[in-house]
Amino acid sequence: MKLDGKVAVVTGAASGLGLAIARAFAREGARVGVADLDLAAAQKAVAELRASGGEAMALQMDVTDEAQVNGGIEAVANAFGGIDILVSNAGFQHLDTIADVSFENWKRILAVHLDGGFLTTRAALRHMYRQGRGGAIILMGSIHSKEASVSKGPYVVAKHGLLGLCRTVAKEGAAHGVRANLICPGFVRTPLVEKQIPELAARLGLSEAQLISDVILKTTVDGEFTADTDIAEVAVFLAAFPSAALTGQSINVSHGWNMG
Repeated sequence: MKLDGKVAVVTGAASGLGLAIARAFAREGARVGVADLDLAAAQKAVAELRASGGEAMALQMDVTDEAQVNGGIEAVANAFGGIDILVSNAGFQHLDTIADVSFENWKRILAVHLDGGFLTTRAALRHMYRQGRGGAIILMGSIHSKEASVSKGPYVVAKHGLLGLCRTVAKEGAAHGVRANLICPGFVRTPLVEKQIPELAARLGLSEAQLISDVILKTTVDGEFTADTDIAEVAVFLAAFPSAALTGQSINVSHGWNMG
């Protein structure tokens, strides 16, 4: 039980990567705050975790809403006795070129990823600092934290920004025993990616099969998608790591896509 006695908050945890991480954390003994914009979906996820023997609570959280973020983190801390781990995972995608993207969509993407990353991190840090028992901040980046793709400009900018946030928190949190790291997944077949595939295929004039083999997975070493369970295992590893020897790092989990 690598996380026995720990309290974790995972955002965007009702589906996709967030749910996979919540499952892994609960399996390893953590009490998990399942935060999601969709409260009913979060409650369903909590029911699953409890049925498997885990301890969890659901909370509705719009990560761009300061009051909801602060209140949600506070509720988990009050219910479970503090905050030890944050996984800031909530996110979404919008495809458009920089020349064509609306300012509204630009702001929405940056708000969810960057503002959300900041607000959840700040709220968790304040508890971790007061508690005096250290902690782990895990931000969900992307290979797009390190390189760009066409039609993903706002997302690329936001994910690059999270790398800067991670590195800053690693330096500021060190005196308090708080580590910060960024997970950089490649393509995982989450609902977000499933939605992208037909959109990108249409934009590029390719079949979905061609898009997957010739574009999406072209630069992997084995032509395979990354599994959500792969990401979850890396999150457990980072959450459980015992020292500041591993902090301020960006960990690629991408079947070799981008080895930087």
